[in-house]
Amino acid sequence: MNALTMPIADGFTIAKRNTIKIKRSPDLLGAAIMFPIVFVLLFAYVFGSVIDVPGMSYKEFLLPGIFVQAVIMSGQVTGYSLTLDLQKGIFDRFRSLPMAPSAVLIGQTVSDLLMNLSSLFVMAGMGLIVGWRVHTTPWEVALGFGLLLLFSYAFSWVTATVALALRTPESFNNIATMVSFPLVFISNAFIDSSKLPAPLRVVAEWNPVSTFTQAARELFGNTSTAMKTSDAWPIQHAVTASLLWIAVILVVFVPLSTRLYKKAVSS
Repeated sequence: MNALTMPIADGFTIAKRNTIKIKRSPDLLGAAIMFPIVFVLLFAYVFGSVIDVPGMSYKEFLLPGIFVQAVIMSGQVTGYSLTLDLQKGIFDRFRSLPMAPSAVLIGQTVSDLLMNLSSLFVMAGMGLIVGWRVHTTPWEVALGFGLLLLFSYAFSWVTATVALALRTPESFNNIATMVSFPLVFISNAFIDSSKLPAPLRVVAEWNPVSTFTQAARELFGNTSTAMKTSDAWPIQHAVTASLLWIAVILVVFVPLSTRLYKKAVSS
């Protein structure tokens, strides 16, 4: 087995192990799914009655933002699982095995990709129940979910990097919560960002959450010509900007998290 195929083969072995671990710890998957469902019900039936979206149902406006939020919540499982394995000494056992160092991170992110697929499937079903509908071709819908899955995979590498830098579940949870809430709420995920005050509006327009949410809305047909569209480049070219974000995240965080992992297992 050469240097290229070994990390992939070992990574899928670790992915299988992590998938079994999720099966035996349904609280991890349940938390990633239940939290966005609570937001669907809360915003759709409580705040949705007072939030007006010109030319469309608020539920259709809301669901793409919930999908992105679900990806972020599920992505945090990557970091939390890594800190738990590090705390329990699992990495030390892996280090004694004849396996590629990058396999642990590849396996973790691949297994979390499968979890995100399950999460999006449940969220789409929940969306259809509360009134979400798509108005585009099956190809565009598939592209929309594919883009969300690519984002989920890339974001898993971000949380892996943060987790390996902090190394404890408590620290990771605190930082993840402090970062994820502003990231989601200062965006167009739940409200029309054009109605935000000027400084926050600029932040929201260049927030990657807004970019992915807008891309999902366009691909699912959850947009309205009656709504004011931001002139910011990421919003005007949301699908292209989303792909660029994914590429940048992977280029930056894959080698960085790999370096931090090697440092963690050698210390």
